[in-house]
Amino acid sequence: MSDNRLSVFKTYKLYVGGKFPRSESGRVYEVTDSKGRWLANAPQSSRKDARDAVVAARKAFGGWSGATAYNRGQVLYRVAEMLEGRRDQFVREVAEAEGLSKSKAAAVVDAAVDRWVWYAGWTDKIGQVVGGANPVAGPFFNLSTPEPTGVVAVLAPQESSFLGLVSVIAPVIATGNTAVVVASADRPLPALSLGEVFATSDLPGGVVNVLSGRTAEIAAPLASHQDVNAIDLTGADAGLAKELEIAAADNLKRVLRPQDTDGDGTADWVAAPGIHRLTAFLETKTVWHPTGALGVSGSSY
Repeated sequence: MSDNRLSVFKTYKLYVGGKFPRSESGRVYEVTDSKGRWLANAPQSSRKDARDAVVAARKAFGGWSGATAYNRGQVLYRVAEMLEGRRDQFVREVAEAEGLSKSKAAAVVDAAVDRWVWYAGWTDKIGQVVGGANPVAGPFFNLSTPEPTGVVAVLAPQESSFLGLVSVIAPVIATGNTAVVVASADRPLPALSLGEVFATSDLPGGVVNVLSGRTAEIAAPLASHQDVNAIDLTGADAGLAKELEIAAADNLKRVLRPQDTDGDGTADWVAAPGIHRLTAFLETKTVWHPTGALGVSGSSY
């Protein structure tokens, strides 16, 4: 083999509607590691890219929300399998993005894969936890069941490029929603690689769409978009979060505000996640159904 062989650099692209487009604007920006060394050129998404991602997410919503919860769990578990198979790649990307040693980055990646599996196990159980039969005074069955909210815009954490990323995407799609994800502006490469995992798993195209670029530029059209049903503001700073929350009020979007659990403006992604992110983007449907005519001996049932 020639000693003069040129390295083949990885081309990072967006992931929208199951395909890998470049930004329609043609723009890219440099991504560097924690020491300022160049890693790659990432696509700089435009407002048009954001709108295209919403169209893809809406198109995929019917099929994904209509799938059985058990099937969604199988698909999410398949994603975890693919992540495990590409573990070394994600360890390298997380180490470079977050300035971690290889061993610490490996621990982060393992935790992210485990978290994905954890959410996969919740797909067919969350309905039993937050839904059920309600006691009512009358000859009726009264049943409450959770249903997905719809298209969710997700601003991924800025610092936790992989564990935090997985922690905000998995619960959204586990409950039947579809997502438009805005990756960390300075650390987008793990998110863009995650798009490649989605494409080679059983996840239908459009269920998750991944955009990279300047968070404020991409988030603004998503917050005001009339076909976006909810927004997760995790990756927004206080000023941007307030602006987006005001824009989101125009069509009564559900809003999940950034949560500071460490006291320093960041969330503790290592801690047990609980189910609050699973329930954040669920609606509760309650149905009344007559039990039938009441006879001398009581209910006909």
